Amino acid sequence: MDLVTLTGEPWTDYGLVDSGHGRKLERYGPYRFIRPEPQALWAPASDAWDAHGEFVPGADEDGGGKWRFDKPVPDGWELSWNEARFTASNTPFRHLGFFPDMAPVWEWMRGKIADHPSPECMNLFGYTGVGTLALAAKGARMVHVDASKKSVEAARANAAASGMADAPIRWLVEDAERFVAREVRRGRRYDGIILDPPKWGRGPNGEVWKLEEGLPDLIGDCRRLLDAESRFLFLTVYAVRMSALAIGELVRQHFGDLGGTVEAGELGVREEARGLVLPTAIFARWSRCL
Repeated sequence: MDLVTLTGEPWTDYGLVDSGHGRKLERYGPYRFIRPEPQALWAPASDAWDAHGEFVPGADEDGGGKWRFDKPVPDGWELSWNEARFTASNTPFRHLGFFPDMAPVWEWMRGKIADHPSPECMNLFGYTGVGTLALAAKGARMVHVDASKKSVEAARANAAASGMADAPIRWLVEDAERFVAREVRRGRRYDGIILDPPKWGRGPNGEVWKLEEGLPDLIGDCRRLLDAESRFLFLTVYAVRMSALAIGELVRQHFGDLGGTVEAGELGVREEARGLVLPTAIFARWSRCL
């Protein structure tokens, strides 16, 4: 299986300014922040980074840490990507409330449904909903699933800010694994599924999710919701010692009978200072040949 790189380019409200020595400097609208980045093994383009704040990690490699601010930053501020408008904020989890490296994925999915008159798609582990809004803006009927009530509320607020409060989106606070299994029993089908499962998580009723244990069955159930007329499945994996080849083979074994194309590779973001690509995640995807 050949590996593919999907590279996110800078846009008006986001850019990777510089990176190196285990950190990265990014711009989010008018604000700049420094965050840890273990993949940035090289030296930065500049030794003088001017930022509004920095996330200082704790000693625990699985998380922890806090933001330190050198300039005033509001609790939240609005950004946009094409039709989607959403709130960015400095979360306790070191990110800013959305994942900008997903921009080429949003674009790819939109291309896959471009000629469909009324596609129905699902966003599992949908978080604050930028991917949901990217597809809804192109006419997709969406099912947005996340175990966090707070995340789903933020996604609904982002939909309202984008002028999509009345768009055909089902907002569900659900355990993704259980919801997909129920959809299979109901005999449902979808035209596309995007899923971004965490390494570990807990559902709204105490369900425990462990990526390595749950992913094979979840992908199997996603396959049962798609058919030869469906358009895509896109799986991203962050912060896990797992190979793109491994998740690519998992998707190939489940989706090979549908024909189409299975690919795997890395997501990355292009640095503005030098044009190098900083890797951020691995992915696997299936798509129908149109």
